[in-house]
Amino acid sequence: MSATTLDSQMLDIILGKMIDTVDQSKSEIFEIGEQTRNDYEKLVRELGEVREKLTSVIYEGDELERRSILARKRLAEVSHHFKNFSEEQVRQAYESAHDLQIQLSINRQEEKQLRNRRDELERRLQSMLDTIERAENLVNQISVVLAYLNSDIKKMGAALQNAEQKQEFSIQIIEAQEEERKRLSREIHDGPAQMIANVLMRSDLIERVYKDKGVEQAFLEIKSLKKMIRSALSEVRRIIYDLRPMALDDLGLIPTLRKYLSSIEEYSNGTKLSFIQIGEESRLHPKYEVSLFRLVQESVQNALKHAKASEITVKAEMHPSRITIVVKDNGKGFDTAEKKKGSFGLIGMRERVELLNGELSILSKPGSGTMIMIKVPL
Repeated sequence: MSATTLDSQMLDIILGKMIDTVDQSKSEIFEIGEQTRNDYEKLVRELGEVREKLTSVIYEGDELERRSILARKRLAEVSHHFKNFSEEQVRQAYESAHDLQIQLSINRQEEKQLRNRRDELERRLQSMLDTIERAENLVNQISVVLAYLNSDIKKMGAALQNAEQKQEFSIQIIEAQEEERKRLSREIHDGPAQMIANVLMRSDLIERVYKDKGVEQAFLEIKSLKKMIRSALSEVRRIIYDLRPMALDDLGLIPTLRKYLSSIEEYSNGTKLSFIQIGEESRLHPKYEVSLFRLVQESVQNALKHAKASEITVKAEMHPSRITIVVKDNGKGFDTAEKKKGSFGLIGMRERVELLNGELSILSKPGSGTMIMIKVPL
């Protein structure tokens, strides 16, 4: 048996162990996420009960406070005109004031405990949300890795020796990532978004606050709750859109870019985004549409987040043999020669363009904005 065959078998054994280990890790992370989600739902129910109990205790405390004030006034009156009251009346006035004071003290202590428990539950829920999100991200990333390993990757050593096969392999990686994003997008849409919408409907439960605290307080609570929920819904929908715009599969690149830029402009606090199309609009191969959309998305997000741009223009020029996309902003710019530690955005963009045999040009300097030009042959 040749050394080459032995090496190949050894690689197959190592690969099999890798797949088993990665798959086991995925299962363990998934179980952690599911257990955390179950605990989260339990704490949500407990938090609702604590909030209801707290509202009731506050109402009882207000009533006890009112009665205690009256009892102290009565006791002061009896003490001041002691001779005008019988011994029994004096005793009753004193005991009534004393009992109400004890009840009020107990009530205040219970209110404090409920408030502390409410705050603790809210902190734990936020921590659990972070854990769930991290677990989901890890599971998704591991799913992508398993997709590579479970494919015909045993032959990748020979395949990667050829530049063309290496390119195709890399594009398959991107496509696997996009499939995972589509799946996650559907899950978020059917899960958290629906859940938050249901929470919004349950805001009617603030009727209890209306009864206990009055119209003004109930209105403020409702307004605050609805604002928070709408903000959460908006964020969930933004995440869904970032993961995989459904319009990309249905309508193609150009309509999706228009919709994406319009949506970003709506939530970008005053930044103006413009889109210019030159040439005849046509559908491209999915791998081109996905990659080009991600490149524009990364460029626009960089302009908003890092360049602090107030104006962003995206221009797409379509030709039968190529497509050129230019993203230009009036932000603070940067030194293209400077290498920032931990910054992988531009590296990822260059890799995407290279996988499509395209060219990426970046023109920028501090204080003069940035222009990114992407040329891809079709």
